[in-house]
Amino acid sequence: MKQVAIVGIQGVPAKYGGFETLVENIIGDNCSPEVCYTVFCSGKDYTKRLDTYKSAQLKYIPLFHANGVQSTPYDILSMLKCLRGYDAVVILGVSGCIFLPIFRLLYRKKIIVNIDGLEHKRAKWGKFTKWFLRTSEAMAVRFADVIVADNKGIQDYVMETYGKKSELIAYGGDHTQREVSEERQQEILNKYGVKANDYSISVCRIEPENNSHVLCDAFAKSGKNLVFVGNWNRSDYSRNLKKQYGSYRNIHLVDSVYDLDELYALRNQCECYIHGHSAGGTNPSLVEAMSFGKPIIAFDVVYNRETTENKAYYFKDCKELIKLLHEDKDGIPMKDIAQQRYTWKHIAMQYEALY
Repeated sequence: MKQVAIVGIQGVPAKYGGFETLVENIIGDNCSPEVCYTVFCSGKDYTKRLDTYKSAQLKYIPLFHANGVQSTPYDILSMLKCLRGYDAVVILGVSGCIFLPIFRLLYRKKIIVNIDGLEHKRAKWGKFTKWFLRTSEAMAVRFADVIVADNKGIQDYVMETYGKKSELIAYGGDHTQREVSEERQQEILNKYGVKANDYSISVCRIEPENNSHVLCDAFAKSGKNLVFVGNWNRSDYSRNLKKQYGSYRNIHLVDSVYDLDELYALRNQCECYIHGHSAGGTNPSLVEAMSFGKPIIAFDVVYNRETTENKAYYFKDCKELIKLLHEDKDGIPMKDIAQQRYTWKHIAMQYEALY
């Protein structure tokens, strides 16, 4: 049996986040009997500490939160706890990979790093943070045995920038499928003031790089109905958008939805899904939306085209989005792609093949 440690996430049970959802779904039922996972979790973020979860062993790192400025010491301390007893260590993200040259000297077995979505290129970071993340990424690529890229665009970047091959492993989306009665779904639609197949939905962090302002502007001008789920009180940017567009009767700005039945119903009954992300690799929310078989209108960048195999609908600005909103669209190709590429059983097997 392979003993595999996972570091770099807040922990499980997953509260939020793409990497947390990844770990949640490669352990448990999707895990083969030949692999035993140990997941390192933040003692600061979990007041209730479980010893095991979905057959995985859980270990807690004190002192640090998993995100923000504490993510680097948190990841490094997690690595130091992995020096003995593991056949492979999976590091999710590059925050702690500045330490990888030293860790490589101390740990002689397999190191696997998922470098995520080119964090150092995100506009929200300052110069020092961008430099740090870029350096950490370089250390990850140089000293890891295996690099995981979640998108063909990321895979091409790794080859072009570092001359290194990487393994292409995306995310699953089938965990979003649930059994919710039609009656219950109708109750949920009534709660949010929308009708089936008469609105679009978008789910994301409210940030400039997700083009949240473009979506709001397009729907304000088109008159079409939008349910926009996100963290509307997190920043000046999100609060200003809420102030500007919150009074539009056709635009429903909804704070993050944690009730899975509600999120399922809103996705399942929509006319189409709008994906405004312009940065990163394969975005989990896009993969999740594809599993519903609804038409998808995505911002026109290589990552979104790779994820949807050029079979979605794409916009570059407000004018193009408005035009697409008024055209007939087909979502069946999205579901076909999701069933072929984005199931968690398939993703779990791809990771296990690396160990």
